[in-house]
Amino acid sequence: MPANFPILSLIAFSPLLGILVLAFIPKNNGRWIKIVAIIATLIPLLLSAWLYADFNRQYEGMQYKEQTDWIHIPLNRETFANPDGSNQLADFYYEAKYSMAVDGLSLPLVFLTAFVSVMAALASVYIKKRWKTYYIMFLLLEIGMFGVFMAQDLALFFIFFEVTLIPMFFLIGIWGYMNREKAANSFLIYNGLGSAIMLVAFIILISTAGFNQVVNGNEVSIYYSGDLETIIHNLFQNANAYVNQTDIPDNPFLLTEGMKWTLFIMLLVAFGIKLPLFPFHTWMLKVHTEAPTSIVMIHSGILLKMGAYGLIRFGVLLFPGQAVQWATVLGVLGVINILYGAVLAFVQKDFKLVLAYSSISHMGIVLLGIASFNAIGIEGAIFQLVSHGLISALMFLLVGAIYERTQTSMIGDLGGLASSVPFISGILLTAGMASLGLPGLSGFISEFLAFLGLFKSAKVIAIVGALGIIFTAVYVLRGVLGITYGPARNSFSGIRDARLIEAVPMVALVAFIVVLGIYPYVLSNPLHPTVSGFDQFLQSIATKVGG
Repeated sequence: MPANFPILSLIAFSPLLGILVLAFIPKNNGRWIKIVAIIATLIPLLLSAWLYADFNRQYEGMQYKEQTDWIHIPLNRETFANPDGSNQLADFYYEAKYSMAVDGLSLPLVFLTAFVSVMAALASVYIKKRWKTYYIMFLLLEIGMFGVFMAQDLALFFIFFEVTLIPMFFLIGIWGYMNREKAANSFLIYNGLGSAIMLVAFIILISTAGFNQVVNGNEVSIYYSGDLETIIHNLFQNANAYVNQTDIPDNPFLLTEGMKWTLFIMLLVAFGIKLPLFPFHTWMLKVHTEAPTSIVMIHSGILLKMGAYGLIRFGVLLFPGQAVQWATVLGVLGVINILYGAVLAFVQKDFKLVLAYSSISHMGIVLLGIASFNAIGIEGAIFQLVSHGLISALMFLLVGAIYERTQTSMIGDLGGLASSVPFISGILLTAGMASLGLPGLSGFISEFLAFLGLFKSAKVIAIVGALGIIFTAVYVLRGVLGITYGPARNSFSGIRDARLIEAVPMVALVAFIVVLGIYPYVLSNPLHPTVSGFDQFLQSIATKVGG
C-alpha cells in the first residue's frame, strides 16, 4: 500500500458516496435504491480486505496513522508570577485532532463491521417501506461504526459513537415491529445515559492526562487534547511531570489515584451499558425483539462489540492498575452475565428472546477473557467478539427469514420446518452448533481461549463460568430442534425455502464461522503481536500492584 494513502478515511467515509447517489434516486425506485446501497457497503468491505491483507503482522503498535489538525479553540490567557519575581504568560487552548489508526485489536473489528454490514444490507430485502430513507440511515450507521474502531482522539471517538445512536433510533422506531417506539426510546435513554457518563469521563481525561505544554521563551502554550498518544504518554511515561513545576502553571486538575478509580468505574458503567452488563441489559432485549432483522444483525453483530472495545481500549489500557485490582470483580460480572443469560434463555418461548439472552451470556465470556489479564484470555475475548458477531448475525438472519414465512418466532408455534425449508433448517442447526461451541467452528476457539486464560489466574471463577457452556448447549438445542425437527404444530408445507438473496449471506457467514473454527490463524496472526504487547504491559502493572 502506498505511504500516506488514506485507506482508513476511505473505509470510514466511502458509504457517503452511496448516500449522495441515493439522494438523487426517486424514492419509489426500490430496485435501484437497493442495488446502490448494497454496492455502497461492498466498497468498504473490499478496502477492509485490502487493509487486512496488507497489515504488518509483526508490529504491535498502531498502523496506517492519519492525523491532521481539526479543532483549535483559544481558551484564555493568564499571567503567573515565578519564584524569581518574573512574570510568565500562558495561553490555554483546546485542540482536537482528526486522528485515525488501527492495531491488532481494532483491525478485526473493522473487517467484521464491513462484512456484517454487507450481509445486513442483503437481509434488508425484508424492508417494505421508505427504502430510500432506510438505506441512508443504514449507511450513516456504518460510517459511525467504522469511526469508533479507528478513532485515536477522544473527541473524535465520542462523535462517531454518537453518530451510531441517531440512525439506530430511527431504524428501530420506524422499521421495527409492533412495540418499536418503546424499544427505540429505551435504546436512546440507556445509551444516552452511557454516553453522558463517557463524556464526563473524557472531559476529565482531556483536562488532566491530555495536558501538554509548549515553551517559547517567556511564553507558554498550554494545550488540552484528547489525543490518545498524548494521554498514554502522560499517564505512563510522563505522569504528573507537569505538576508542581515552578516554571509553568500547575495543572488545574491533578489526576489522583482516587480520580483514576472514579474514571475507571465511570468507563466501566458507560461501556457496560453498551456491552451490556447485568443489570443494564433490559433495553437490549427490547431492541432484539422489536428491531427489523437487518438492524438486529448490525446491533448484535457489531454495536455490542463497541462496548467491549471501549472497555478494553479506554478502561483497561488507560487504567490498568485499577483494572488489575478489579480482576475478580470483572470475572464475577462475567460469570453473572453468562449464567443469568443462559438460565433465562432456557425458559424463553420466543426464539428472538432466546437469542437476546444468549448474547448477554456470550458477552460474559468476553469479560472473563478480559479478567484473565493474560495474552491467552485477552486473545480469547477478542476472538469471542468476532465469533459472536458472525454467529449472532447469522442467527438473527435465520430467525428473520423464518418470521417472514410464518409470521411467528414462538418456538411453540413452530416445528417440523426441516421438511418444508431444509436449507434454512440446516443452516440454523449449523449456527446453533457454533453458538454452543462445537469443535471445528469459531465458537469453540473463542470460548476455549477465554476460559483457558482465566484458568491460569482464577480457577474457581473459570469453573463456575464453564457451567454456562452446558446451559448453552441445552437452550440452543431446545430452540433449534424445537423449530426444525420437533412435531409439526402448524401447516407450513407451502412456504418457500431461502431465496438467493437470503442464501448468499447465510452461506457467507457460515463460511467465515467454519474458517475461523478450523484455521484460527487467520485471526490470531494479526491479533497476536498486539495482544502480546497488552500482556507484557498488564503483567508489569500487576507486578507493581502486587508489590
